[in-house]
Amino acid sequence: MSFDIERGLFKFEFSDHHAVLGLPFDADPGVIRKRYIKISRRLHPDTCASESEAAKQHASQLFAKLVNPAYEQLSKDQSRAEHNALLQRMGKQLLQERDKLEVTSETAKQLKRSNNWEHEYKTTLQKLAETEYESIDQVLEKIAEISELNLVYLMRKATGGGVIVPQPAVAVAAQAATPTNAPAPAPVGSRPPAPPKQQKAEPVSPTEPYCRRAEEYMVKNSFAKAILELKDALKLEPHSSRCHGLLARAYLRQNQATMAKIHLQQALKLNPQDPTVVEAKKEFDQVAMRAVKGNPQPTQKPQGKTQEKTQGKTTQKKPDDNSKGGFFGLFGGKK
Repeated sequence: MSFDIERGLFKFEFSDHHAVLGLPFDADPGVIRKRYIKISRRLHPDTCASESEAAKQHASQLFAKLVNPAYEQLSKDQSRAEHNALLQRMGKQLLQERDKLEVTSETAKQLKRSNNWEHEYKTTLQKLAETEYESIDQVLEKIAEISELNLVYLMRKATGGGVIVPQPAVAVAAQAATPTNAPAPAPVGSRPPAPPKQQKAEPVSPTEPYCRRAEEYMVKNSFAKAILELKDALKLEPHSSRCHGLLARAYLRQNQATMAKIHLQQALKLNPQDPTVVEAKKEFDQVAMRAVKGNPQPTQKPQGKTQEKTQGKTTQKKPDDNSKGGFFGLFGGKK
């Protein structure tokens, strides 16, 4: 069952966990837990009050795929701090693209114009949260509306509380405010000076904290923990070449060649120039080459049948079948 939301912060491939739980950005751990318990009672299969079996199944999927991941992210101090840092960066990114952004809900449009925007944000959010999970069929629509409200709030905060005005209108207002004693325009035919190039801020991926923790685990040889971090990251951003590249390396270190190959192929499809993918491909090729050359039979011991004496009898012993394991299963072995 798919829960794709194409409005608000979700439109930027950002998982708006606060919208899922119907919480303001400054909610403390106690409020977060209280809200989670309330939603759990509404959606959990054992306590769901929906009449039809289909509605109960839908509620169970919402609980597993949206509510639980949101609570996991916001209930822990470190992950919540990382998520809030990403929110601040997202606000700056939205501010740069404000002339392209559109909101459809009346609540978000009103917040864009409001003078008392901080108070209105919290009161409006509280009203929406009260009915967010009241109707199972309308949950995604309510989450989308709250996420649009969050989007506008982040933009208002990034402007220092100023009313959000599209970029072209700002340019016109700046021209109107130009003093009358401004320098005369350049003569016709002269080439105006080129405007300075501004570097566009690159959006920060929500998976970056997971990737950093995974790399730290890999340095400590805790590959299982690294894999868990990266799997969680892919839930947020399934098409992250960096995540797939790191997963390929982690599986490779655990001698899980098949899984390593699957994630490496996916990473190469997404972005073969990604430095993480290039490093994973290099490491994979090195291990594969070593496997093809020897895997890893010592050169001083001849292959083939060996003799073994047991109670005066001479028996023939075949080479260990495991000599064809590991990477030979992927690359066909030595012919």
